[in-house]
Amino acid sequence: MLTREEFHAKIAGGVHFLDGATGSNLRKAGMPNGVCTEEWVMHHPEVLVSLQRRYAEAGSQIIYAPTFQAQPIALATVGLDKHTEFLNADLVALSRSAAPGCLIAGDLTTLAAYCESWNPDNFDLLVENYRRQIKGLMDGGCDLLVAETLMYAQEAEAILCAAEAEGAGAAMFSFTMMGDGSLFSGAEAGPILRSLEEAGAAALGFNCVAMDMMTPYLVSKLRRFLKGPLVCKPNAGLPTINMQGVAEYSMEPAEFAGFALQCKENGATLLGGCCGTDPEFIRKVREAVKF
Repeated sequence: MLTREEFHAKIAGGVHFLDGATGSNLRKAGMPNGVCTEEWVMHHPEVLVSLQRRYAEAGSQIIYAPTFQAQPIALATVGLDKHTEFLNADLVALSRSAAPGCLIAGDLTTLAAYCESWNPDNFDLLVENYRRQIKGLMDGGCDLLVAETLMYAQEAEAILCAAEAEGAGAAMFSFTMMGDGSLFSGAEAGPILRSLEEAGAAALGFNCVAMDMMTPYLVSKLRRFLKGPLVCKPNAGLPTINMQGVAEYSMEPAEFAGFALQCKENGATLLGGCCGTDPEFIRKVREAVKF
């Protein structure tokens, strides 16, 4: 696993490219709503491999392993909590097979759906869940960690503690936040990101924010608080729900790429996409940036 310094050396000298959405593309490929994504992927590995291979071909340099909700507290809902470490390791290895030339990031996320992840009384619970997941991710040979779609500062603090306890190296953090730069708790994101950077986070920023005309200004606002890499991984605009109850995103790849270029010009250095994006979005972003 890369140290923070080794990771910074690999991404020095300009913009680098993340992947796009995983879950929305798996659903398009046949994954039913409401299933455990990690379990479904293990039964349908060819779908994930095909998607990540296309991201690599489109220009993604950092691929997120499909371990988004592979924490014990979440896996317990489908009876897989005892297999946490093995499942995370296997999913990292699957991503490595799909994109051997890319950095593979072990993916973690908020636990707000399973506990009051903002509550200080649950801090130890968070750390224990993240420790077990991080151990599996490292056993699988991930290059770095990425904690995404975080909602509360305490979640990031717990992940930092868990990573330190497991001897992990580089870790990126991205929060879902409002367009004005506030977290769902109401706290201003900038000072929290700065404190996490000072505590050792390798890169910071946002994901699962609707890409629109305000997104480049959000980048500019956050850049004032950060010295290091800034993550920009927004959705393809605002979703609408179709008759089947599935979210659809109207923004086309070229429009998305135009805003991504503005985000780069305002200080984003790690560009990718979240919900509603696919490999063509990443391809267009690379063409627009022309680094």
